[in-house]
Amino acid sequence: MKSTQLIISLIVNLCFCIVIVQAGRDFYKILAVSRKATTNEIKKAYRKLAKELHPDKNSDDPNASEKFQDLGAAYEVLSDPDKRKKYDQCGEECVKKEGMMDGFDPFASFFGDFGFGFGNDQQQHETPKGGNIVMDLHVTLEELYSGNFVQVTRNKPVMKPAKGTRKCNCRQEMVTRNLGPGRFQMTQETVCEECPNMKLVNEERVLEIEVEPGMKNGQEIPFVAEGEPHIDGEPGDLIFKVKTVPHPIFERRGDDLYTNITITLQDALIGFELDIKHLDGHLVTIKREGVTWPGAKLRKKGEGM
Repeated sequence: MKSTQLIISLIVNLCFCIVIVQAGRDFYKILAVSRKATTNEIKKAYRKLAKELHPDKNSDDPNASEKFQDLGAAYEVLSDPDKRKKYDQCGEECVKKEGMMDGFDPFASFFGDFGFGFGNDQQQHETPKGGNIVMDLHVTLEELYSGNFVQVTRNKPVMKPAKGTRKCNCRQEMVTRNLGPGRFQMTQETVCEECPNMKLVNEERVLEIEVEPGMKNGQEIPFVAEGEPHIDGEPGDLIFKVKTVPHPIFERRGDDLYTNITITLQDALIGFELDIKHLDGHLVTIKREGVTWPGAKLRKKGEGM
């Protein structure tokens, strides 16, 4: 009897959990990923959909903001192992009840503060802008072959309102003064406006940098408005430059990969067969029949970048 009650209790609890999952949003469906998706696959899906669903690119869709918020919520939960585990157990409501959802917007972590250039070009040109920062992003050949997301913690000075006012938008203007009948004096003076005072405050942010498969050495990855601040305008950009770390086995030349192999004299005379471990772990079989001369080149099609 007790055993039967226990089974019924488990079934009821399971049904309750299923109802909760169905009642909340399906975050896997929103991100268009499977329930077995890796963290990198989730990041890649969010980055792709964030470009497509951003409200600034879908101004004719009245539900654009809601879709974009759903996308952010899905990423917030599924990219965090603890939140994802709780969500998989009993859905969105459980995550909310545990106070695990803080509603943060991950968009800036992938693209910077002002997205990827939705604004008016003329307005952007007229607005003063801080200096750009260029940094080397050291990545392995494995990352360039398979792709990866690299996290970089950015300590960024941000302009915040402060007490008082300051002189701003200063410019040189010609001022005419009347010195008497028929006498005038023209002088050039600095004229300024009064603006609210500002102060610099350091803020820490984790940037998600996508290293796409096949990226080349020196390729640039920009993050808008993550550069030097400008007191009267917008911050500059932060630009990461791909720098490949030397690999102990492979050398990249364009999109081709080169490696050296050492064989015995016997192999050189009668032929050989061996496996080379590729950058993503799969094995490439090298087979040669007959005599192999020193410095001979063997080509394996489709095994480059």
